[in-house]
Order: sequence, then C-alpha cells, then structure tokens
Amino acid sequence: MDIDLKQLRELMRSLKQFDITELVVEKDGERIKLRRGDHSVGAANMIQGSMMPMSMHSIAPPPANDIGTSTKEIAIEVDPNLVFVTSPFVGTFYRAASPDAPPFVNVGSTVRSGQVLCIVEAMKLMNEIESEVGGTIVEVLVENGKPVEYGDKLFRVRKS
Repeated sequence: MDIDLKQLRELMRSLKQFDITELVVEKDGERIKLRRGDHSVGAANMIQGSMMPMSMHSIAPPPANDIGTSTKEIAIEVDPNLVFVTSPFVGTFYRAASPDAPPFVNVGSTVRSGQVLCIVEAMKLMNEIESEVGGTIVEVLVENGKPVEYGDKLFRVRKS
C-alpha cells in the first residue's frame, strides 16, 4: 500500500476530528495501524522508516511498566449540561471583531442561542461562530490569534 506524508497527516487529523483512539487501514495484505494518546507508535514508526511499506515495520505495544508503580484510574464526573462549541473549519481563532474591540464573550458571560462567540478566519473570510445553546461560558479553550483545525473545541458552555 503506497501512502504519502499528506495522506498520513489526513488520517491523523481524522483521528482527532472524530475522537477516534485507534484506526486500522488494511489493503492488499498490508496494514497501517494508528493510535491516539500515550500509546501512539504507528505513525512515528512510519515517519522514521523513510516511508518503507508498513509491512516492514514492527508495531510493538507500549513497554510494560516494570518499575513497580501502578496506574491510577481517575473518575471524571460527566456533566450533561456542559457542551462544547467547536470550529466548523480550519482557520485562525479571534475573540473579537477587531484588535481594539472587546471580546465577544468572556468566562462567566451569559449567552443565548445564535449569539456570536468568536470569529474564525478561513481563506481571508471572517466567519462568525455562534452558540447553538443558551447558557454561560465556562471556559475559553483557544488563545486569541491561534490556528484551529476542524472540530477543535473553542468554548465550554454550561446550558441553562
């Protein structure tokens, strides 16, 4: 299976975009396996191996923890009233309409459905991103002027 760096990057973006932890692509007896998170070794092996066919690389599981420490499990309480506002496309995130204007919203701001929260500039177009729910801004997750990818989380909102 021939795969170039551009295709590999697109596969890695898809993992993040669709919140997938592992992806296996198999064709003509060859297999590519990508994992997100602490156990991601497949992509690194392929990039370091000067683009040799994946069948020539060994993808080993992460090394066992042999120093006698145990893995701690953390319980995370899921609040069904918290929602994320995500970027609908790739671009640059702006909190205000212009550099000298105040931000559209801040942490603690009350917002209504349809209210503009930020701008994402894409291909020289300034796209207003609106809230899909009414509630309170709990967290701004992106720094002003930073690039964002499709599906990146921009704000955390507590629904009212």
